[in-house]
Amino acid sequence: MVRQHWQHRELIRQLVGREVTQRYQGSLLGILWSFVTPLLMLAIYTFVFSTVFKSKWRATTGGVELGEFALQLFAGLTAFNVFGEVLTRAPGAVLNCPNYVKKVVFPVQILPVVVLGGALVNSLICVGIMLVANVILFHTVSATLYLLPLAYLPLILLCLGVGWFLASLGVYIRDIGMIVGVVAQMLLFLSPVFYAEDALPAAYRPLMLFNPLAVVLNTFRQTILDGAFPNWSRWGLWTAVTFLIAWAGYVWFMKTKKGFADVI
Repeated sequence: MVRQHWQHRELIRQLVGREVTQRYQGSLLGILWSFVTPLLMLAIYTFVFSTVFKSKWRATTGGVELGEFALQLFAGLTAFNVFGEVLTRAPGAVLNCPNYVKKVVFPVQILPVVVLGGALVNSLICVGIMLVANVILFHTVSATLYLLPLAYLPLILLCLGVGWFLASLGVYIRDIGMIVGVVAQMLLFLSPVFYAEDALPAAYRPLMLFNPLAVVLNTFRQTILDGAFPNWSRWGLWTAVTFLIAWAGYVWFMKTKKGFADVI
């Protein structure tokens, strides 16, 4: 799995670059929209949650910290949007590229990786905006920012496994694209994106132990904003589990891709 994608690393890099640039092709600002859109969203979140709703992320916080809720929410959305984009676009990753399947010898297993790569580029831009906003609002930089690659690791593995599985399934079952759109919306509210895990009633908190996105979202917030170390036992467990998910998704894809040309 690793060796094949390393061999095609240059092709993946070129396709990811095209994926990012084509998203804004023909627009006036072009690639600048990658910076403008998350910047505007962060400004709106800061105004609405800090000024209008006067929301607090932590119940122990005295008063209302300007932008605290907005930054915590934005961090959660940055991580979740990577998974959400892969979840919704993976079913069409192979289906929308019939020429790669039927007319040329092409490593179609890299198509879900390209979708993930485009989502990761956008997320890194959002991370950069968060870091600048954290300095402006709180005059600080997270002491554990260097652990951010570890926060990305289980997210990348989970997206790869899900992406390969759905990309293959989308070829044979066209309705899967409609289903995953509903699932993405459900997961958005069932994961601690708009609320802290501690805000859940005690009876429901153990359910988060079975949600891989929970540990990803928490690790993102801890490393980017809070300057805290992740829960290493949970992180290690889910990193191992997501590696198995990635491996299983890759095996499934390679086993089923032999029939793509006949179906498409």
